[in-house]
Amino acid sequence: MLNKIWSRHSKLLRHLLFWGICTTILTFLFAVGLPSYWLALKLVLMLLPVHIGYYYTVSAIIIPKFLYRREFAALAVSFILVCIFFTCCYRLIEIFFADPYLFGQMKPLNPTFKWKKIEGSIPQQFFNGQYMVHALEQTNAIVFGGLLIKFIGMWYDRKQMALNSELNFLRAQIHPHFLFNTLNNLYSLTLNNSPASPGVVLDLSQILRYMLYECNTDYVPLKKDIEIIRHYIGLEQLRYGDRLDLNLNIKGDIHGQQIAPLLMIPLIENAFKHGASEMIEEAWINIVIEVEPSSIKLKVSNSKPLEQHQGNRSHFGKIGLENVKKRLALIYPESHIFSVHDQEDMFAVILHIELFPSLLPSKRKRSNPSHPLLALSATDGNL
Repeated sequence: MLNKIWSRHSKLLRHLLFWGICTTILTFLFAVGLPSYWLALKLVLMLLPVHIGYYYTVSAIIIPKFLYRREFAALAVSFILVCIFFTCCYRLIEIFFADPYLFGQMKPLNPTFKWKKIEGSIPQQFFNGQYMVHALEQTNAIVFGGLLIKFIGMWYDRKQMALNSELNFLRAQIHPHFLFNTLNNLYSLTLNNSPASPGVVLDLSQILRYMLYECNTDYVPLKKDIEIIRHYIGLEQLRYGDRLDLNLNIKGDIHGQQIAPLLMIPLIENAFKHGASEMIEEAWINIVIEVEPSSIKLKVSNSKPLEQHQGNRSHFGKIGLENVKKRLALIYPESHIFSVHDQEDMFAVILHIELFPSLLPSKRKRSNPSHPLLALSATDGNL
């Protein structure tokens, strides 16, 4: 219930919360030397309209009209004029309302009470430099505090927009890259008039539906992401048949977990494209997905022809892996470990995502072993 109310009226509630906090702080400050907090609160409420009017004039009119358009001279002149206007308003409210009321409340408590601030005529009180400077300080303190919060919020929103734009770009980059590779598989099957072609088209449609319609969120159910991985592996198994020794091992409960979409499948695709497809025989791929309540771990290893180590680019230079690396840095900046092991006869990647960043292992434990098989076998007997 509270979440629905906040989502519908979050902006209004944030502003009400801000002015409530300001009123509370000013009340405690005004209460110093006064007989009660209630008296201080009434004085604050008399002057609060000046703070509200000043702040929204600057934040809703002057800043959008001049700062966003980079008209800095007009911004400075307008700000000075508005500052002078509301400082004068503050001082007039003091002279006609707040000060007489406070004097009237204090006089019965101390019949000998005298207050120099209310002595003299109205023009003398108004043009008193000491009290005018005090009014200037009082009016600008709240406004500057509110503007600081506003600018911090604007900076954060812009940062989030930039991150979302980059994530959307990287996510969109996966789609044609993955589709191109999968269509190559379909093309190979159709050349041979394979009866499995209709099944390939069906699996491909499931993958494309997921990519186009279900991946437009920050996180997706892990179960769904693994389902798409199974579809993709099914496509590749049809292509390679008995030429490929493939092992898929999923450990733990995949229900109820969430993960950023399309992080794991490029790593698995990479094993097929740059491992099995470039070997004539004895190709193998091992895939292990370990799911725990606080983490998700993916280990993918594949065989590699010997000549690839000498002549071709490293796996890590490929589009898919670079894309995953960038997305991990944006989505899980301090809660992931992504290691790549490129050896003469095999290639392996290990992705470890902590769902709770505080549980991330120390970076001092991320040393690479002499051979990746040692690291893989130390944690899983299948690799």
